[in-house]
Formats: sequence, structure tokens, C-alpha cells
Amino acid sequence: MLRYILRRLAYGFVILLGVNLVTFVLFFQVNTPDDMARLNIGGKRVTPELIEKWKAERGYNKPTLWNEARKGSERLTDTIFWDRSVSLFALRFGRADAESAGDIGAEVKTRMAVSLQLALPVFLLQLLVSTVAALVLVFFRATRIDFWGVVLCVVALSISSLFYIVVGQYFFARVLKLAPVSGYAEGLSAAKFLLLPIALSLLARLGAEARLYRAMLLEEIGKDYVRTARAKGLSEALVLGRHVLRNALIPILTSAGGYLPYVFLGSLVFESFFGIPGLGSYVIDAIGGQDFAIVRTMVFLGSALYILSFILIDIAYTWVDPRVRLG
Repeated sequence: MLRYILRRLAYGFVILLGVNLVTFVLFFQVNTPDDMARLNIGGKRVTPELIEKWKAERGYNKPTLWNEARKGSERLTDTIFWDRSVSLFALRFGRADAESAGDIGAEVKTRMAVSLQLALPVFLLQLLVSTVAALVLVFFRATRIDFWGVVLCVVALSISSLFYIVVGQYFFARVLKLAPVSGYAEGLSAAKFLLLPIALSLLARLGAEARLYRAMLLEEIGKDYVRTARAKGLSEALVLGRHVLRNALIPILTSAGGYLPYVFLGSLVFESFFGIPGLGSYVIDAIGGQDFAIVRTMVFLGSALYILSFILIDIAYTWVDPRVRLG
């Protein structure tokens, strides 16, 4: 298994390097350092001196790529690509482009803790509740409970998450006054601000996940090992819980694992609407302010988390099914 993990990490590094290079080239094709300086200086009178000062403060006064550095006899380490792209692999994120923004690494560290408070409960509850709901529908398959349950799932997944947010904020926060409309507080006080977005986020994902897990369970229900278990006299509940669920865990883990990066990167929509200062709202603010340093950093982190999450899923396969061998 160790050789497999090391090989996957090596492949992941190559992929991450390619994503990082393409992202860097695209960003600097869209905006040159001079353009970025003019954009961030904003309404002030833009002079060549101010542009050069802004570029020097953020390390944008160097050659962009190695081919430009070679023309001026500089080394690869004396390029913007090295300072602002290669350095990401060492988790040195540098300073944001905006005048009022500070160190990106410090912001990521602080905001990731906030995002985890929202996304981790959503991830665990969604996995548990969706699996239980799917098991109930499969247990009552071909009945009215199954039919109306599937109808509710289709209706739920057809509704935009923005609808849940707007209705939830109006009904639970403004009418019933059970939770604040938006905001955040440190410590245990954060619970009252997080309960509503956690509940609404869970509701927004429940229909799609329960319907997907139901389909995965139904694929297993007609197989030979299930008929054998029934022939031994096991109840339907035991057959579902002990045999069908266990064999359906691999596709369920694959589906759930795709959500893992969002556990760390936060929810763009829910954090923005509820005023939660996590990484999701950080990205939205950076996009709105065209802070390319932050956006490049978040693209890098997102790519790295996706690669790591699927490696973890492969490892989890061996735990779920001992017959799986990673070679």
C-alpha cells in the first residue's frame, strides 16, 4: 500500500504542478503586473512611480517567467513565478494584492478554522442522514413511502440552495426569531450563528444525496449474496444493514469524498449569505475585488485537497472491503 500511496502522491504532484503553471500563465495573460497595480491603486491618481512602488512592495517588479529572466541573466528564483507560484508548494502564500489586505497564509489559517465549524458538521450529518433516509426508502421499496420519498427528493434537489437560504432566513430568523439572520462570534457563541446555515445546507443537499444513495443500495439488493442472506432467515432490516449497506459503502464513499475539499475550503454561498468569515467568503471577496493572489492561492489549495481526498478514499476502500488491494 505504501508504494501505491507514494506513486499516487507523485502523480498528484505532477498534476498539481501542471494546474499551478496553467493557472499562473492564464492569470498573467489576463492582467500584467502593471494592470494589477492600476486596479488595486484604484481611484487614486495613478502615476508610474506609484505603479513601481506597488509592484516592488509585492514582488511584481521581477520577470514573470524563466524565459524572461534568462534574457536579463536573472535566475529562476528571481522571477514572479518562483515567488508567487512555486512557493505555494512550501505553503508560503505571500501577501494579497489589495492595499487593505495582509498575509494570505495568516488569513487562510484563521478562516479555515471557521469554515470547519460550518462544513464539518454538514459533511458528517449529510452522510449519516442521507444514508439512513436511503435505507428507509429501500426498506419500503415499491410502496407509497418509497414513491413519495423519491418525489420529495426530486423536488428538494430541483430547488436552488438560494431558495433555502432566503426562505430560511425569513422564516426562522425574522419571523420566528430562532436564530440571527447573519453574523459570527468566537467560541461557544458561534453555535447560534451556525445552527441555521448548517440545517439549511443539510436540507439543500439531502434530496440529491438520499436519491443517489438509494440507487446505489438498489443495485445491491438483487445480488446473489442478498438472496443467500434472506434464505438463512435474516430479517430485511439485518440484510440491509449488515450486507447491502456494507457492499454499497464503496460508491457512497466515492460520492461523499468529492465533498471533502469543501469541508476545508468552506461553502461560497452559505458563508457569503450568512456573513461567516470563512474561506468561502474570503474567495468571494477576492473575486469581487479582483485580488488575483488570493484566487491563485485558493485554486492551488483546492486542487491539492481534491488530490489528497481521492487518495484518502482509495485507502478507505481497503477498510470498507478487505478484498480491495492497492497495488
